[in-house]
Amino acid sequence: MPLVLLVALISVVVSIFGDETLAGASQISLIVATAVCLSIGLLRNDITWNDFERALSDKMGGISGAVIVLLLIGALGGSWMVGGIVPTLIYYGMQIMSPQWFLVSACVICAMVSVITGSSWTTIATIGIALMGIGQAIGFDVAWTAGAIISGAYFGDKISPLSDTTVLASSTVGTPLFTHIRYMLYTTVPTFLITLVIFAIKGFGSAPAETEHMLKVANALQQTFYISPLLLLAPILTGVLIAMRLPSMVVLFLATVMGTLTAVFSQGALLDEIAGADLEGFSQRLRGAMIVVYGKTNLNTGVPELNDLVATRGMAGMLDTIWLIICAMLFGAAMTATGMLDTIMKALIRLVKGVVSLVATTAFTGVFLNVVSADQYLSIILSSTMFGPTYKRYGIEPRLLSRTCEDSATVTSVLIPWNTCGMTQSHVLGVSTLVYAPFCFFCYLSPLMTVVASTFIKNQNENHAPKGFL
Repeated sequence: MPLVLLVALISVVVSIFGDETLAGASQISLIVATAVCLSIGLLRNDITWNDFERALSDKMGGISGAVIVLLLIGALGGSWMVGGIVPTLIYYGMQIMSPQWFLVSACVICAMVSVITGSSWTTIATIGIALMGIGQAIGFDVAWTAGAIISGAYFGDKISPLSDTTVLASSTVGTPLFTHIRYMLYTTVPTFLITLVIFAIKGFGSAPAETEHMLKVANALQQTFYISPLLLLAPILTGVLIAMRLPSMVVLFLATVMGTLTAVFSQGALLDEIAGADLEGFSQRLRGAMIVVYGKTNLNTGVPELNDLVATRGMAGMLDTIWLIICAMLFGAAMTATGMLDTIMKALIRLVKGVVSLVATTAFTGVFLNVVSADQYLSIILSSTMFGPTYKRYGIEPRLLSRTCEDSATVTSVLIPWNTCGMTQSHVLGVSTLVYAPFCFFCYLSPLMTVVASTFIKNQNENHAPKGFL
């Protein structure tokens, strides 16, 4: 009942509020569904209020790191944009990247960066923002560009030995890390190649951007910002920090400091304009720099579509997302504490009739848990924990379970509007989750590919399976 109610409420608010759904309507929907869930549990004496508070405490503790990262991403976006770093990347990127190969290039670049960093969030918050600007400048729809960026970033995140989800999936199941990664290549590489083919077809089938429009955007960038190859020093140093395998929080903080210093020394006139106060010298500049980091900025470049691109939200712009994450954790805690989530999982396990159905059920569960729990980490842990004994009972290698969890729970989290990943990437890229989701081909082809691959496992093992299993 709570799950059906939540889906119904989300559907209603999306139809009413559209792109403004995440500004408060979705949060209210989650709170109402949480109240219904708790009411059922308390009236049936399934739980006490203390049980819910303990479950909530566990979930809120688990998202504290994500909240800090979100705030740092907001600060990074503001400092790199007003500091001229992102405009410089856009300016030179427009001259280098071919429009026909742009989507493929964006996907591959994000994949490479994400493999190195082990973080799709860091990749999207840095190079992803610049690629969004380049795509918009050369005439690509923002949904297609966001789909290419997210597909590449989540491919890299999924197979990187530095990725927390990769380590979590392998360690929870008990599969050696590199065994897990090698086994994922059987499904991940074909899915990624199919994704690249789709983006290539779209790129060559699109009309090339008008030279006049690109020149107009380039001139507007030069007139608004100080553009220089020297500003690329910040992204290069950020890459060095990433290569040093520093924690994401440290990298994002130091990158924000570099962006802010760049703004102070190279974009002084813009900071004075943003400050909007009758101050003098250093005080005026400091006020502008702090507003860039924590608040919203709107710059007039003379090109309306470019104005939207260079507008920033800072740390304050992430508060709606944080609010939504907190409400999502409320619902997840209620579903866990009342035992409703466990009941649903047991019902799903009854559907298992063979290897293919086991893998399909596991993949469906990963996606389902992303919807219900609103957190990919919880989805991975619950999926592997619930199905682990079943895989072991029938003598199936644990690497199949760890791969299936990654093929479903990890990559589909970004497609759910109220999931932590979906909310974050929507705000970072400035594109609604429901708008970019149809173009994240890698993310929703992965669960399908893992089920298809399981048919070969069935053929290879059916003579050795326990009696009555296949």
